[in-house]
Amino acid sequence: MKILSTIAMMLAIVACTAKPATQACEGDKTVAAYTLDDDIGEMLLVGFRGVALDSTDHIWRDLTHFRVGSVILFDYDAATGRRGRNITGRQQVQNLCSQLRSVRPDLLIGIDQEGGRVSRLHTRYGFPAVGTPQASATAGDDSVRSCARMTAQMLQEVGINLNFAPVADVDVNPDCPVIGKLERSFSASPERVTDCCRIWIEEQDRKGVASCMKHFPGHGSAKGDTHKGLVDVSGTWKGIELQPYRELVKTVPMIMTAHVINRQLDVDGLPASLSPSITAYLRDTLGFNGVIVTDDLAMGAIVNEYSFEVALRMAIEAGADMLCLSNNGGTYDSEMVPKAVHIIKRLVADGTVSAERIHASAERVRALKARLQ
Repeated sequence: MKILSTIAMMLAIVACTAKPATQACEGDKTVAAYTLDDDIGEMLLVGFRGVALDSTDHIWRDLTHFRVGSVILFDYDAATGRRGRNITGRQQVQNLCSQLRSVRPDLLIGIDQEGGRVSRLHTRYGFPAVGTPQASATAGDDSVRSCARMTAQMLQEVGINLNFAPVADVDVNPDCPVIGKLERSFSASPERVTDCCRIWIEEQDRKGVASCMKHFPGHGSAKGDTHKGLVDVSGTWKGIELQPYRELVKTVPMIMTAHVINRQLDVDGLPASLSPSITAYLRDTLGFNGVIVTDDLAMGAIVNEYSFEVALRMAIEAGADMLCLSNNGGTYDSEMVPKAVHIIKRLVADGTVSAERIHASAERVRALKARLQ
């Protein structure tokens, strides 16, 4: 792929695209008026293929024309079974982030960098090893802080400003195939999980990296894997799994909802990411005012049960502010963003979703970006 060499020549055009549609001055205050297209773009968190940016790539179009406000980087491409999707080395990642941000300066560039098994910036690409959450928590607070500080520094240096970590799942079931068995949970103690999450949020804040706690309302008791299909935790979930969120809800800027079914919080049995009841619990009962992002909508728990259009509609109706479209499932679709934008605009046009609802989510995302800046 041809490496972008004409970024500087296009900055003026891009800057106009990235700005609000209109601006008017009220005294000494600038009031920005955003279009529906602007607002929809802020709700999209998008994955793509490529280790460098070229103006012929669909992600360039998605950022400029469709105003996508956030991207997510991966090292592994699920559809091809190959590594090197977005990551091959430290300098390469830094260059890619710089190129992306030259197109959209306020872009959120996210990654899953938890430590241990879930480390997209891996030692194979020249990045330092960071221990698993469980191992660091067992070793004590100094170990947790060291891992969090090393991770935050690493992300800052390459230009990544959003980490889908820390994991707030309580290790209720050590045999959970995607949490306990991978040592992604800090502890079986909700107090210990809370303390470790607090340390991670503090250290990432210091480096200008936004934290995202996951997976609300708790994935630690699950017996199955939502990457493969629906997982019901109604009979195994415990109220203690809410403690990290309850105590840190005013501190963390973003929370990810899981695809687990939890009838203790939603009698209709919808996946948490598509559940108005569970979002309402997070907003109204726990008092969270930040950004709610869905877990990846390409996971089996969603794609095996819902069409793309239905999943988008339900996630928005449930109250999600950001829709994770990793484009890293069984298939890859370069037209995913145009399709998503078309669907959302049609939902607004036919009155299923209000423009005000879309704008409210976009404003939460903009508030997070302003906090980082």
